[in-house]
Amino acid sequence: MSAAHAPVSSSTAVKDAFPATDAEAFTQHLATLRRQVEAAMDASLADRPDIVANVPPSLRESMRYSALGGGKRLRPVLVLLACEACGTPVAQSMPAAVALEMIHCYSLIHDDLPAMDDDDLRRGRPTNHIVYGEATAILAGDGLLTRAFEVLATEIPSKDVALACVADLASAAGWCGMVGGQAADLAAETTPITTLAELEQIHHRKTGRLLACALTMGGRIGGASALQLAALSRYGFAIGLAFQIADDLLDVEGTSEKLGKQTQKDAGAGKATYPGFLGVEASRQRAADLVAQACGELELFGPQGEWLAHLSRFIIERDH
Repeated sequence: MSAAHAPVSSSTAVKDAFPATDAEAFTQHLATLRRQVEAAMDASLADRPDIVANVPPSLRESMRYSALGGGKRLRPVLVLLACEACGTPVAQSMPAAVALEMIHCYSLIHDDLPAMDDDDLRRGRPTNHIVYGEATAILAGDGLLTRAFEVLATEIPSKDVALACVADLASAAGWCGMVGGQAADLAAETTPITTLAELEQIHHRKTGRLLACALTMGGRIGGASALQLAALSRYGFAIGLAFQIADDLLDVEGTSEKLGKQTQKDAGAGKATYPGFLGVEASRQRAADLVAQACGELELFGPQGEWLAHLSRFIIERDH
């Protein structure tokens, strides 16, 4: 691996949180959780008789195409790991994990539309609107958005916890969260961002809110205390910014083959990015500092927070 394509380096404090002997165990655990998420997503969008009778085939296929089209499954895995960090079996938080991933998949479908980012490649395959047309793609996104809240409301046994998760996700995904961040990102195409603080505020909403929500939903289901929920939220916001910095670096240095989407688009469109503001090396250091900050928030969980610490490193060392 050349220096230009090296992963973001971690600080000494972060390295101490990732014993080399545990790397393989973490990789295996992550793969297991991803398989469980894939199976749960498939089951939640299965062609049951009631679905076949009421949902047009093209809409059903379009929703499944994007929801089951691969990806890192970072957000649902965070839900599961937060629940696990609280000492509760991950299976109890699977409905929240599925719901959050449906929200994420809907946002990708809409992001890729010609009126938004106008992308024709996602996760190594043609984007939804390229395959099914713009109208069906919009409706598929709408279907995943609404199905997500149906899953939360009906599949979490405790109705008090279900209600809290519905409110959490709606706020994180809505006008004060992801949607607001996307709107600000679009506005920046005509009114350029001039400060790093402005850029971070957009990503705080566009990426950070959903990642923090993943942690707090998992924590709620896992029985986290108020102090633990606050720590999980801060962890989520820190890794959210680290994730965005890593994405910006990959857009500059990565390849379409590995990323499964077009690269160099941000620079070509004149978008503000972390490397554009800070330079490549300073961006890497900023991401490493954020991961160190995130790991510090896990002290309340003791050894049970280990997997979350490992995941924070994965976020900045990934190559896709």
